[in-house]
Amino acid sequence: MSAPTATRPAPPAPSGGDRPRAPRWSASLAPLASGLSVLLAGSATGAVVGGTAWFGHGLAAVLVVVLVGTVATAFRPWLAAPVQLLALLMLVTAWFTDGGLFGVLPGAVAFRELGVLLGGAGAQISTGLPPVEPTPEILLLVTLGFGTVAIAVFGLAVTVAAPAAAGVPLLVAFAVPTALQPELLPWWSMVAAAAGYGVLLLLRPERLRQGPAGIAVIAAAVAGALLAGVVVTPVGTAGRFEAGISEGGAADGSIGLNPFTSLRGQLTRSEPRELFRVQGLETATYLRALTLQSYVPQEGWEAGRPAPGVPLNGALPPSTSGPASEQTVQVGNLGFRDYWLPMFGDPTAVDVGTDVGWAYDPAAGIGYSERPQEAPGWTQSMRLPEPSADELRAASGPTTVDPVYADITGVDPRVIEIARDVAAGAENPFDRAMALEDHFTGPDSPFTYSLATAPGGGGDALVDFLTRGRTGYCEQYASAMAVMLRAVDVPARVAVGFTVGDAGQDGRTISTEDAHAWVEAWFPGYGWLTFDPTPLADGRTIEPGYVAQAREQAGGTPAQEQPAPEEETAPAPEEEAAAPEPPPAEGEDAAPAPAGGVSGSLWTALVAVALGAALVLLVAFPGLWRRRQYTRRAGLARAGGAGAAGAAWDEVLAVSRDHGVVVPPADTVRGAAVRITDELSLDGRPAEALRELAGRVEASWYGDVLPDPGVLDGLVDEVRTAVVAGGTPLRARVLPPSVVPSIRASRDADEASATDEPAGSDPTSR
Repeated sequence: MSAPTATRPAPPAPSGGDRPRAPRWSASLAPLASGLSVLLAGSATGAVVGGTAWFGHGLAAVLVVVLVGTVATAFRPWLAAPVQLLALLMLVTAWFTDGGLFGVLPGAVAFRELGVLLGGAGAQISTGLPPVEPTPEILLLVTLGFGTVAIAVFGLAVTVAAPAAAGVPLLVAFAVPTALQPELLPWWSMVAAAAGYGVLLLLRPERLRQGPAGIAVIAAAVAGALLAGVVVTPVGTAGRFEAGISEGGAADGSIGLNPFTSLRGQLTRSEPRELFRVQGLETATYLRALTLQSYVPQEGWEAGRPAPGVPLNGALPPSTSGPASEQTVQVGNLGFRDYWLPMFGDPTAVDVGTDVGWAYDPAAGIGYSERPQEAPGWTQSMRLPEPSADELRAASGPTTVDPVYADITGVDPRVIEIARDVAAGAENPFDRAMALEDHFTGPDSPFTYSLATAPGGGGDALVDFLTRGRTGYCEQYASAMAVMLRAVDVPARVAVGFTVGDAGQDGRTISTEDAHAWVEAWFPGYGWLTFDPTPLADGRTIEPGYVAQAREQAGGTPAQEQPAPEEETAPAPEEEAAAPEPPPAEGEDAAPAPAGGVSGSLWTALVAVALGAALVLLVAFPGLWRRRQYTRRAGLARAGGAGAAGAAWDEVLAVSRDHGVVVPPADTVRGAAVRITDELSLDGRPAEALRELAGRVEASWYGDVLPDPGVLDGLVDEVRTAVVAGGTPLRARVLPPSVVPSIRASRDADEASATDEPAGSDPTSR
């Protein structure tokens, strides 16, 4: 065998089959695609956060991550994720805190401020209704969310060069708004998310020629998915009621949003939204959306699946008896969409026009559908019970309602004891109900109304409300009185809906400010009757005639003077009507603080960010190590001299292994070159470059003809480019076979090649 010369003539011009090098500017395509894909996938955030400020914050976070990551990757790829995370923390420190070192470096003070904001964001999410207000707390969450997803996508798509795997964090960016939004997401959010993933796959140097065809395929796929969704089932997040109602009609599954969460979200909106316009209402009465029958200790009241009902359109069976007035009203829907069709009083007939799918559960007194709907309007006839206080005192007969309305299993004994003490002097169910209502609304009551109270309804929270805090809004009052009524043998349930609203020239307007909860108690011979224990101060409480009579008979005056609907004036602004109570002084009794304190929220956020960064680094590590191998070997091959041949040959063996061709240790250099050429289908100039490289390796190992600088690296690149052009499997990008089996062995191979000895074997064996 004759050794090749130490110098290599210039390679011939690329043949028609060789791939030209991508332009230098195309290296920026992958980072830009990663950022654009995150923004497109995150566009669904607009369905859960109001306004447009969220987009500016998300855009800033993505730009910082992409720019910092691009610069860091140029120096050391493994630095990208840690430096991006630091840059993201500096961004939120400068944007949302006043305690950063030099304004941007996060310190102890800044972390405390961020913790307070994150704690507030959790509270707003748990009580708000989409779209939530773009408060600083929510915007901080959006900034961190977009930033962390962008770091994960950048790490997989750019650092590891596995854009297909980056679809997983992109799914998170789309899935979070999907989970938080109970209504259908707009069609364009699905298109944007799919387009974002397509951009990630297409905007790469090696894919530029496939751009037009790729765009056509992605467009067709998105159009087909949308068409299938429209034909087969509505596209979005709203589901049907759970199946499986028992024969007796008992509820066996919860549905929808927690009704108290919805209630609080409507009451705390910074900008009230009009929901209904009502015409023909002569007597003030509550507009009931749903009733809650099941009380679960430690958790609170639950909305269960309605019992099988009757079609809502047409005549309905009344659920009350005794004296009553009858009215017919027209309700125009201005923006209410839900499972429930709100109705006044005891409905006797409803006409929802052309809408289909509505049913009526007489036992619960609710109209419902299998999916959230927005009926344009309806006409309703109803009975408004008008029994006297004395008639209700004399009410007697068997209890014919479901026993669940009297269930107090598991209720804290302290609640039962308080209820029985309050109603101790009452001789009949009606007087017991009045005693309990007066306990909350009477002139000597220690209870006060405030929206600045943590959501309640659970067992321990109920005890704290009754014994210590004594401050809450309608959720706490209705929850407490309904349980206490059951404790004194009066069947009861909680109703959720709206007060009567404001009078105007076109009828009464009911808005989110009118959201309310109250109690309905059952009396034999009369049915479900309204009681309201919430001490509202804005004149919106509706006091039925029998309650007013009982107060007058007891020597007092009605707690709330209710003007006739047509004369009712606009209520005081929400800020005055329900101003938050000042926090109690240290040592005083107070309602329990919201779950999840500041420190807990901060640590949760820090742990989540740290785990996310660790996961990205863990996934990216094999690919980063493989890139480090290539960079080091290419440098040794370029330098020439001792170690150049071993480094060049190790890289060829590694790239062939990553693409499915494993060279046995017993193969000679020339035998390995033939195997790689055949199994990877190399021809033309790449096959010629591999043969030339094999000859120069043999000359270096067996003839002491050391290669000159700038000789072997070009040959390696020609072979490597041809192998990669055939396509790199996803596993080879994320978990390269040349690295994953033994990182230590790869390190040993590098060290051996530096001494001009191939790792793992003697040169003479080749």
